[in-house]
Amino acid sequence: MTMSEWFLFFLLVQVIHFLGTWKLYVRAGKKSWQAIVPIYNAVVLMQIINRPKWWVVLLFIPIVNLIMFPVIWVETLRSFGKNKTVDTILGVVTLGLYIYYVNYATDAKYVENRSTKAATSSGETVSSVLFAVVVATVIHTYVIQPYTIPTSSLEKTLLVGDFLFVSKFHYGARTPITTVALPMVHDTLPFTKKNSYLKKPHLPYFRLPGFQKVQHNDIVVFNWPTDTVYQFNDPLRRPAVDKPIDKKTNYVKRAVGLPGENLTVKDGDVYINNEKLKLNDRARVQFTYTVRTDGTPIDLNALIQRLNLREGVTYYNNDPKTIIFFALTDENVEVLKSMSQILSVTKGLPEQAKEYMQSAYATAIFPHNQPTWNEDNLGPLHIPAKGETVTLTSQNFPMYQRAIQVYEGNKLEVKNNQIYINDVATDKYTFKQDYYFMMGDNRNRSEDSRYWGFVPEDHIVGKPVFVWLSLDQNIPWSKALDKIRWDRMFTTVNGNGKQTSYFPYFLVAMIGLIGYNTYKKRKEKKNSKY
Repeated sequence: MTMSEWFLFFLLVQVIHFLGTWKLYVRAGKKSWQAIVPIYNAVVLMQIINRPKWWVVLLFIPIVNLIMFPVIWVETLRSFGKNKTVDTILGVVTLGLYIYYVNYATDAKYVENRSTKAATSSGETVSSVLFAVVVATVIHTYVIQPYTIPTSSLEKTLLVGDFLFVSKFHYGARTPITTVALPMVHDTLPFTKKNSYLKKPHLPYFRLPGFQKVQHNDIVVFNWPTDTVYQFNDPLRRPAVDKPIDKKTNYVKRAVGLPGENLTVKDGDVYINNEKLKLNDRARVQFTYTVRTDGTPIDLNALIQRLNLREGVTYYNNDPKTIIFFALTDENVEVLKSMSQILSVTKGLPEQAKEYMQSAYATAIFPHNQPTWNEDNLGPLHIPAKGETVTLTSQNFPMYQRAIQVYEGNKLEVKNNQIYINDVATDKYTFKQDYYFMMGDNRNRSEDSRYWGFVPEDHIVGKPVFVWLSLDQNIPWSKALDKIRWDRMFTTVNGNGKQTSYFPYFLVAMIGLIGYNTYKKRKEKKNSKY
């Protein structure tokens, strides 16, 4: 919905509210006109139902207001003596329209200064749960969100099984685009395959001010621009799914290219404006390597443990002398080169496999019209910036087509070799938002911008800041103490320097807090005896 459509919808809601409540306002000692003045009518209503005025703010927070509206309907009914269970049910299932019946067909008297305390313990429980859900939804939407690492694309920095807290306020919290959705659920109802949201109505993109911009090397959580994951290992045959931006699959990658920059990948290394991108010391870039041995048996399990590998190792074409390692760092390579049984360590797959991959996936690499590009060698390409005007050519058109048409919502056509944007012939376009190029550190095992292109600013979710729990997926729950990676508990994500676990400090603080509370309660209990 456009802003004008939302404005008309807002006015319609005011009219519906006025028609259903103006008599109730009068019975409560207010003026009938107070029921139709936008926002002010909500402030007056809070006075009528004996609730704090700050509740009005909650009515305008997307998702949170879905919880608050039923609460307001029930509170309004109770303020006019409708306290029975059937009244509560009718108020909710009729979407508040039961209030019309009370307004026109009854002479229900206003209960002045009524107690807002629940009459039963079950009612008190419901009120507490609703309040907790509201607070949690606000925190989840605007402050910090939990996230789990599902793949090894950022191996060595973030591991499969890491549980993160993602900051929404670093880059500025994005207000919900989807307005009707189950709180704190992403895109699917628990234990089902049903959507947890309605596609319409939706709000235009808006982001609150943040205190920093996305920078090189930042690990960023974003909504995957193209569609929703079906299988991570099948980028070419996955059917597209039409979802709102904020309900697309969450991805986490490293920002390597920023708006307005020229990016090239050479032999797996990223170059920005012709200078090699310098990664921070926590970024451990890995590549696939082909290892040739002299035939002497190698204990692969022991070697994997020695190299601290979590990715698979396989023999190429069942050849015992050729081993493929899928995620080796520079340090791992040096260890392999020092082993007497190993004759050579070569970056990439064997030549025969490279040729097959290049022919089978000739157009897999973005922008899908460069058959000589691959995941280790591509570019140069220019990353669009907000307000930047580019000249469109037959060569760069595929690179910017999706951004212009899908991400920025323009009608785009090509007729007789002429580009038409919104039915106007042109060879230029000015971008409305910033774009980014995201890549995984596990360069040959990461589906990232090299395959599907730029990440628009409106898809940015937040910045991972903290690993609060990490579980090794290869260890069963029967060995729970071994399954937990204790050295990763309470570690920071971004930045330089060795990751340090703050879990011991957390334990000390919790023990101190529990001890203090126990001492305080005992002291209060002792003093109450005298």
